[in-house]
Amino acid sequence: MHNGTNERARWVMPIMATIGSVLIAILLGWGVPSTLAAKKPLEKTFPSSEKCKRCHLRVFEEWEASAQSRSIVSAPFRITLERYLAKADKKDQAMCFQCHAPHIAEYGELLPQFIKEVQSKDPQMDGVGCSQCHLIHEVDDKVHPPMPTFELGKTIFGSYDKAAENLAHQSQKLELFGSSQLCVTCHDSLPQTPQTANDLPGWLGAWKTSQAEISGKPCQSCHMPEAVGESANGEKIRKVANHSFPGRFGKVRAEAVELDFSTTVNGATSQVEVAIKSLVPHNLPMPHPGWSRVVVDLSIKGKNLKTVYNEQRFYQRVFGGEDGKETVFDFEAKKMLQDTLLQPEETRKELFTFPTPKDAPSMDVVVTLTYAPVHGPQDFLKAIEQDAPLGQKDRAFQTVQIAQKKTNVLLKK
Repeated sequence: MHNGTNERARWVMPIMATIGSVLIAILLGWGVPSTLAAKKPLEKTFPSSEKCKRCHLRVFEEWEASAQSRSIVSAPFRITLERYLAKADKKDQAMCFQCHAPHIAEYGELLPQFIKEVQSKDPQMDGVGCSQCHLIHEVDDKVHPPMPTFELGKTIFGSYDKAAENLAHQSQKLELFGSSQLCVTCHDSLPQTPQTANDLPGWLGAWKTSQAEISGKPCQSCHMPEAVGESANGEKIRKVANHSFPGRFGKVRAEAVELDFSTTVNGATSQVEVAIKSLVPHNLPMPHPGWSRVVVDLSIKGKNLKTVYNEQRFYQRVFGGEDGKETVFDFEAKKMLQDTLLQPEETRKELFTFPTPKDAPSMDVVVTLTYAPVHGPQDFLKAIEQDAPLGQKDRAFQTVQIAQKKTNVLLKK
């Protein structure tokens, strides 16, 4: 009996020890061997930003007002995704989510759930929220598109030194979070699929050789501007990063260009030469979505401030589909028909020639630079209007001013 007990103990005790270790690991939230661990539910691995709000109210409120918080919420995205899914091969259906909800990389089997979340118009999961960024451990920029590697667990990665101790998570500083490479993961180019031409250029342009990047000013310096405040509720005031991600919407657009012009009157004909200097280290506008464009608008007002001349020029990419016709949908693009984007830190000059206003002592010259509203096929625009809660008042249909300059020019009698 004594020998039998010893023999049983020789194999029972190691098993009990293993089970005990696994239980402790589960209780503490540590990883367990893949053969024993069940995959955590999506909402446990990538918790909603609402949970982060409990300790990070300032950051949450900034993020909530940002375009990132609406990555899977906007009507244009819903309608575009619907059109893409109708054409995409089954194996490519996750493409849009690679940036609009990047945690699809860890939960590809839940693609139908991701799609339903978008279609609901009131998704309960975030597309791009706190955990979708702060669980990224590294980025492989040697592949296209650049691929993030998530490290799933209780550690949150970021750029702050000496994070406050807390019971919610551990914190680790990574140089990646102060680098443009983190942002480029999603903001450089379309994922490549059989529906996307391999030779389409990236969205950013030559950002790596820009003065800003060379001088040590990464994307975050403009799109996550430094401020002073609390990182977590009640924490000591410190330098923090703004999480409203200003761009098309937000103050940073007013600092994107220098606008100037000169006017020449030569009898019955006048000319306005406009100089637009881009101050940003990437293409302007970013050519995604495919309908993005900046409008240079010249308006001439004559007697009684009546507009007597108007001309517009567009900075944009015009894509051609498989049939050679224009398309605003990136996933249909096979080639570029036109590229007038402002290159990184480029100065562009535009010459406008027009009839000098008659019977007026002077003329007002107004030059305006704006982000244009969504454009494209009428059925696409109508679908957005019908889908958006505010219809035509949805921000997708709104013009956003970047810069404006005007002057009054005396005319010879």
